[in-house]
Amino acid sequence: MFPSDSDTLDEDELLAELEAEIENDEGPLREQGLKELQREMERIKQMRESMHGKYAEMTDEKEVIRTSASEPLCVIHFYHSNFRRCAIMDKHLGALAPKYFNTRFLRVFVENVPFLIEKLSIKVLPCVICFINGVSKDSRIIGFEELGNVDGFSTATLELRLLHTGVIQKDPQFKPVVKHAQAAVSHGTRLRQNHYNDDDEDFDL
Repeated sequence: MFPSDSDTLDEDELLAELEAEIENDEGPLREQGLKELQREMERIKQMRESMHGKYAEMTDEKEVIRTSASEPLCVIHFYHSNFRRCAIMDKHLGALAPKYFNTRFLRVFVENVPFLIEKLSIKVLPCVICFINGVSKDSRIIGFEELGNVDGFSTATLELRLLHTGVIQKDPQFKPVVKHAQAAVSHGTRLRQNHYNDDDEDFDL
């Protein structure tokens, strides 16, 4: 997960360390590990450029539609600035956005997206709709009824509700790739160590 900017820097440092380790390796493991890291680093770069890890506002309705359809995981808060509970929802979504880097978090002002409001039959605010591979299904949170129906609900309560929909995930795709690269480096190191150990055992003074 990506809970904060400092943790994002930690991930960058980890990638740099792994890249250095793989650079010092030899053979196909080195080439395979470097290619995987390069692909993953490019993916993360593109996601950061598209505002992953941030809770951003979008004003263009066509862009909202395109984003909800193209992002594998997307949370959209339909809000109105005059609604107190929308401000409360904003606070919690803003806390979750950097924590779940693979999910795109957006808010849209209802007056900017009249077509979507009608199409999605949004009548109560705040309304949070979860899109998975472009499909909203029944993954929407209307008002605070599912969050204890109190203004003082915790971010963890909203987090649990979003986890239940599948729109946020405990183990982002980024983690297994890093772990795989670590395993490849570790495996290569063990192979070299075993080779040296075998030579030591066979060496006869």
